[in-house]
Amino acid sequence: MDFTGEHVIVTGASSGIGLATARRIAGLGGTVTMIARRAAVLEAEAAKIGPAARWITADVGDKAQVIAAMDEAAERSGPIDGLFLNAGIEGMFALTPDYTDEAFEAVMRVNVTSLFWTLRHVLPAMTARGKGAIVVTGSLAAETGMVGNIGYLASKHAALGIARCIAMEAAPHGVRCNVINPGFIDTPILEGVPEEFKAQMAGRVPQKRIGTPDEAANVAAFLLSNDASHVTAQSLAVDGGLLGTLIIEQ
Repeated sequence: MDFTGEHVIVTGASSGIGLATARRIAGLGGTVTMIARRAAVLEAEAAKIGPAARWITADVGDKAQVIAAMDEAAERSGPIDGLFLNAGIEGMFALTPDYTDEAFEAVMRVNVTSLFWTLRHVLPAMTARGKGAIVVTGSLAAETGMVGNIGYLASKHAALGIARCIAMEAAPHGVRCNVINPGFIDTPILEGVPEEFKAQMAGRVPQKRIGTPDEAANVAAFLLSNDASHVTAQSLAVDGGLLGTLIIEQ
């Protein structure tokens, strides 16, 4: 893969899969704009990557902030060739009768509505240039049922639908859109999980291990690259075989 001369934006880029993808793209010659909420963390991580990395603080759940970030990124680093919409939140864990309106609305705003805002804003320039690659971070919850987190499940199903719609609308204009569905990945979300529970999680994966952010980033980078020029409207699990072989239970 070669990102020389390419400008890629990554949201949720301060840690986990987003950060690993930003590193990967910069390492392959691209310019990457890292977007997240934590300025100090972004600044430090961008400095580690080097001059190919720029950063902008924004909350993707705030329409004005995310649109301003896209405009600033394009102004500073040139047209957007790749867009990795990776930022997201889990919402609360509760059975549906106990799930609050506030939690549902928050997770839908960040995981769904922000995609709509961003894509509606960015797509016209991509289609006018006849060039662009978009990747959305989904989840195993985009493809199957789960217990105890209706907001997250609904949001990831919706994100998959948005991506497929964009893929079909943009395909005649040279723009691609795909989804990666991470399984159990060793990101900061798992930092507070007891080791014995992590072992149980790993035991349910056919590969018998939890994946790494770099493994998910490699797939995201591929889908953003010209190597995937004939790949669009796809939903690709990065999960060690979990989705294809097991029922996901709480």
